[in-house]
Amino acid sequence: MKKFLYIALALLLSSCSLDEHPRDQIAEELAHSDPEDLFKNTVATLYNYVGGATDGQGLQGTCRGVYDLEVFGSDEAMLPTRGHDWYDGELWQHMYRHSWDPGHDLLGNSWLYLYKAITLCNRSIELLARYRSMLTDEQFMAYTAEVQALRAIYYWYLLDLFGRVPIVTATNISMNEVLQSERSELFHFVFDELIDASKYLVEENSVTHDDYYGRVTKDVVAFVLAKLALNAEIYLDDDWTDKQYPNGKQILFSIDGKQMNAWETVIYFCDYLENRHYGLEFYYSNNFKVRNENSVENIWIIPMDKDLYGNTQQNLMRSWHYRHADAYGITGENGSCATLNTLRIFGYGTDDEDPRFYENYWAGEVLDRNGNIIPDRTGAPLIYYPLAVKMDLSYDPYVETAGARMKKYDMDKNATKDGTLMDNDIVLFRYADALLMRAEAKLRNGEDGSFDFNAVRQRAGATPREFTLENLYDERLLELCWEGWRRQDMIRFRQYKSLFTGDVFDDPIDESDGHTTVYPIPGDMLILNPHFTQNKGY
Repeated sequence: MKKFLYIALALLLSSCSLDEHPRDQIAEELAHSDPEDLFKNTVATLYNYVGGATDGQGLQGTCRGVYDLEVFGSDEAMLPTRGHDWYDGELWQHMYRHSWDPGHDLLGNSWLYLYKAITLCNRSIELLARYRSMLTDEQFMAYTAEVQALRAIYYWYLLDLFGRVPIVTATNISMNEVLQSERSELFHFVFDELIDASKYLVEENSVTHDDYYGRVTKDVVAFVLAKLALNAEIYLDDDWTDKQYPNGKQILFSIDGKQMNAWETVIYFCDYLENRHYGLEFYYSNNFKVRNENSVENIWIIPMDKDLYGNTQQNLMRSWHYRHADAYGITGENGSCATLNTLRIFGYGTDDEDPRFYENYWAGEVLDRNGNIIPDRTGAPLIYYPLAVKMDLSYDPYVETAGARMKKYDMDKNATKDGTLMDNDIVLFRYADALLMRAEAKLRNGEDGSFDFNAVRQRAGATPREFTLENLYDERLLELCWEGWRRQDMIRFRQYKSLFTGDVFDDPIDESDGHTTVYPIPGDMLILNPHFTQNKGY
């Protein structure tokens, strides 16, 4: 099956023909012999690719792909060089310097993964049309809409990361037909596809409803539509290097016969989610605990069940020190940690330290499950030193122990595969984010959004703060760290700056033309398709 998927991707990118009869597949007629099998092999099978188990695959949970571009391309987290570990040809240093180029591995991995998933969606839509006669009209419209919506979500990630990409909606096209679209065209395509699909999707909770567990429902689409409208000023700008953006109040959408500006559109879809009876969990940590399927806050997740699925959560093991991980029965890679900027926003070590810090980070003395001190590799107590972090820790006394480490997900004591097969669903969309989106949209539209802002802070037990854009910007990191939103937030708040100017962190530097707010088109794609042109600044 894996071989077939890569062949399908190759067909998308070239005009070559292929006539193979692999022995690891059943005949198409058998795979689509009745409505149940048709659903399983056109719709259900697509959810195998939302998560992943190998580098570059999945939206979250794996390494060197989409999640890393969103997290390590921001000021939220870093992977320091620790002596012989994590240099990787300056891969991670380039992420923090914003000095990546079209040959950067994470770019190629993410592009190929997203287009592989899109190609599979295109094939499923074609198969549903081919076998439509065995479905009722209601089944056909619902199944097609679900695949259409999932495809649009993948295109949203391409829109966010690369800006100018081809819109491909069929599998039988030649290279000459694969042309780049401007960012604004891609935005309208994604938005319209989601609006159209939502008419036929079920109004069900995809976290707590067994039949729709992990699937794209109308609720999931509403969240994405809110995100699109929230970032419309960015996404509708076809020249992001001139730092001139449209005004959200002048960007108009027609929803249910009503004309709304971008901020009103955000409010509309967040109101819809509120009316769907989502809420804030009493404890912040409930959203990330083992067996978090009953969270009233999570809107869309990557299902995790070590006995049923192959999706992995590699981010904890990538962050933890070897001895820390070993004490919890997993393998540690001693890598990722919080930046100094994140520590500043959390108020680490101050009288105003945010209570969510220790929900999200390990810092100071590290204890095992029984409260015992864990020794480091010298036999001394293992202590994480958050403030000692810098990009190159080679020959530094804190080479192994600098940096606050990821703690967001409760460690499943029964995890397998070096601790990566866990029973904590990976959270993609959360209601707390919807509240913060609505608060921001109201503020930008001249309304009072303080109620939503304060609700999120009160749940966390945080001290009151004035409701301003600056505090809201910080609040999004405090609430949503490690969830993959920081890069997007930095760009929308016009704060996308490189913090790395040498071997230590200096003050933020404003990049000259803003070209790094969009990643370059991977170099291999420019070679494969001579019609493609590179994004400005690269």
